[in-house]
Amino acid sequence: MLDKYLPENILFFDVETVPQVADYEMLETSIKLLWDKKSTTIKPEGKTPTENYHRAGIYAEFGKIVCISAGHIIKKNNERFFRVKSFYGDNEITILKEFGALLTSFCSKNTKNICGHNIKEFDVPYVARRMVINGVPLPPIFKIAGKKPWEVNIFDTMELWKFGDHKQNTSLELLATILGIPSPKGDIDGSKVAYVYYEEKDIERIVKYCEKDVFTTAQIFLKFRGEPVINEENFVKVR
Repeated sequence: MLDKYLPENILFFDVETVPQVADYEMLETSIKLLWDKKSTTIKPEGKTPTENYHRAGIYAEFGKIVCISAGHIIKKNNERFFRVKSFYGDNEITILKEFGALLTSFCSKNTKNICGHNIKEFDVPYVARRMVINGVPLPPIFKIAGKKPWEVNIFDTMELWKFGDHKQNTSLELLATILGIPSPKGDIDGSKVAYVYYEEKDIERIVKYCEKDVFTTAQIFLKFRGEPVINEENFVKVR
C-alpha cells in the first residue's frame, strides 16, 4: 500500500486551535451575530451561543491557531530518529508564515508528502483558511483545487485505517492503543486546549501535547508499512 513512499520523505504535522477570544462576550458585534447563527447548527441542539462558544476553536472562521508541530524521520547509522519543530505563540501570522516556509522548503519535490491524523478534513483546510484570512501565501502543496486524488501529496492516517469504509472515524488515541503504540494523550486532550491557553496561559503544555500527537502519527505510519516504530529516546526537539 505504502511501499513506494519512504518515511524519510514525509512531513508529519498537527495543529492546535482555540476560539478567537477567551469569552463569547468579548466578540465584536458582527462576529457575535454570526456565531449566534452558527451555534444553531451545532449538536446537540438547545444550547445557547455562550454555552457553545468553547467549541468555536474548531471552526477556522471563529478560531485561531496557537501551535503547529511538524516532524520528520531521519536515519543515522541504520537507526531512525524523529525530529520535531513547533511554531507557537500568540502571533498567528508568524506561526503561519514560518510553517508555510517549512512546507514550501520540505515539499519542493513531488517525492515529498505530508501526513497527519484527520489531516484532510481538519488540519489542512483549517491552516489553509487561516492563511487566506491572514493574507499569508499558500504553500504549493496546499493548492489542491482541480487536482486528481493521486496528484495530492497528502496522507491521512485516519483515512488509511478506513480501508474504504467511510461509516465511522477512529481517534488517534484509539488507533495508537490497538496498534501497541504508547498513547499520545497525557494530562490534556483537545477539548482542554482553550482552557490551558486562555486560563492557565501555559503554551508549553500545549506544545508538548501537540508534539506527542505528531510523533504518534509517524509511529502509526510506520506500522502501516509493517516497520518497527522509533524508540522514544530517539525523539529530538528542534528549537
